[in-house]
Amino acid sequence: MAKYIFVTGGVVSSLGKGISASSIAKLLQARGLKVTMVKCDPYINVDPGTMNPYQHGEVFVTEDGAEADLDLGHYERFLNIDMHRTNNFTAGQVYETVISKERRGEFLGNTVQVIPHITDEIKRRFRYPSKGVDVVLIEIGGTVGDIESLPFLEAARQHALEVGKENVLFVHVTLIPYIRASEELKTKPTQHSVGKLREIGLNPDILICRSEKPLTPEIRAKIAMFTSVHKEAVIEAPDVGTIYEVPVVFKKQGVDEQVLMLLRQRASTKNFDGWTKLVERIKNPSEEVTIALAGKYTELKDAYKSVHEALLHGGLAHNARVKIEYVDTGAPDLDAKLAEADGVLVPGGFGDRGIDGKLAAIRIARESEIPYFGLCLGMQIAVIEFARNVLKLEGANSTEFDKETRYPVIDLLPEQKGIEDKGATMRLGSYACELKKGSLAAACYKATKIDERHRHRYEFNNKFRKLIEDSGLLVTGRFVEKDLAEIVELKDHPWFLASQFHPEFKSRPEAPHPLFASFIAAAIKRARGSGRSRSEAYARG
Repeated sequence: MAKYIFVTGGVVSSLGKGISASSIAKLLQARGLKVTMVKCDPYINVDPGTMNPYQHGEVFVTEDGAEADLDLGHYERFLNIDMHRTNNFTAGQVYETVISKERRGEFLGNTVQVIPHITDEIKRRFRYPSKGVDVVLIEIGGTVGDIESLPFLEAARQHALEVGKENVLFVHVTLIPYIRASEELKTKPTQHSVGKLREIGLNPDILICRSEKPLTPEIRAKIAMFTSVHKEAVIEAPDVGTIYEVPVVFKKQGVDEQVLMLLRQRASTKNFDGWTKLVERIKNPSEEVTIALAGKYTELKDAYKSVHEALLHGGLAHNARVKIEYVDTGAPDLDAKLAEADGVLVPGGFGDRGIDGKLAAIRIARESEIPYFGLCLGMQIAVIEFARNVLKLEGANSTEFDKETRYPVIDLLPEQKGIEDKGATMRLGSYACELKKGSLAAACYKATKIDERHRHRYEFNNKFRKLIEDSGLLVTGRFVEKDLAEIVELKDHPWFLASQFHPEFKSRPEAPHPLFASFIAAAIKRARGSGRSRSEAYARG
């Protein structure tokens, strides 16, 4: 029978429940246990697919095509395993399922209520991923006290009663604020948060305390006394230089030992040195490169979380620190900003806001021979820029931005044109891609057949393919079944590649994605050639 760990949060949002949960899971995985993770999102949306990134950050895509919470990206990157649609569910999905059952008459005329019908459906989804694993970590979104989270917390309480307390552990992530005026750490917010949790019927076994200052033994003792948590289970979670250091911080405090003891779970003493060495490499690079990320959601870094992490992984492959400059494509000094970069990346996105700036960024990268990497929309705009400025097709565009364009180099497939619903109707999940032999893409992957994850609606228009390829922008990756362009590369350029898919979703610190690794290698080469390489400074310390 699987064991269950529920991770909740209190006081404020964005404390790092996902990172804390992933770090605990990594420690248990390193002890030889088979672990999986689940994220419960209390919002009524069926999935985050139609939500503005400013509302909820990045939409992560799984192999099986689920549009999921960005925390699933953390789960995959820490555990180095694939998540699936059963690893993330929302209140919207729960209510949709229950209401559909009611419409079919499956409740035999009974009044449908939050308890037991909604909580029963939540518990079913808690248990579904448990087959064949030792531990299921379940992260409940939001903060204790939110009305939306109550059915999930009640379901967790019921679940603990049904499977036995020895099989369930509750971890609560909370805040210990530092008041500068009095130079004190304050425990009262944590006391109130735990009190609220206990009102619901849940008693935390472990507290993860976020604080910008170290917890003194006296503070730990005070927290333990007022929350009825053992002092050894009051865990300090300070800010660290890299999120991948959090498992190391937890390991030093014996978090894995606490979890195994409380769950009465036996485990091996598998070596954790590999992860510790990886963190040391991240913290001690030999050089640095600067990548300009030209996107439309640059005010919220979580909108590009997987891209950000994949760039760091690409640097890790070459023992380099990647400094990411989020560039406002509407800035008047765009040329000067990009000239200082060692590489330019244009990520995915929707809508026409910021398109002109992205077109300008790609033109600068193409003409100035700056390594360029386009992702999804970044590929489509690269095609538009080439059509306008090289082929001189005035007004060439995507029909997403201009339905009446004379040169629709990016367009909808016929089967997409009749779709009215926005949610989960794009090309989603993993698709096969065949790479052209001798291409840059094939050299990066060291293969000619790959699979990558997608999230898009518009495609390269094959009516313009020959004209575009004859002028030097080559299609080097295809989804053969429908002859769809997946990768384009520019001839006679140091490194210019753009993909219709999202390679960032498959990059992990222990396995950097080959395209990101190659892109960063090209950026390092440019930095060294231009005299901007910081390697000597790093070597001197």
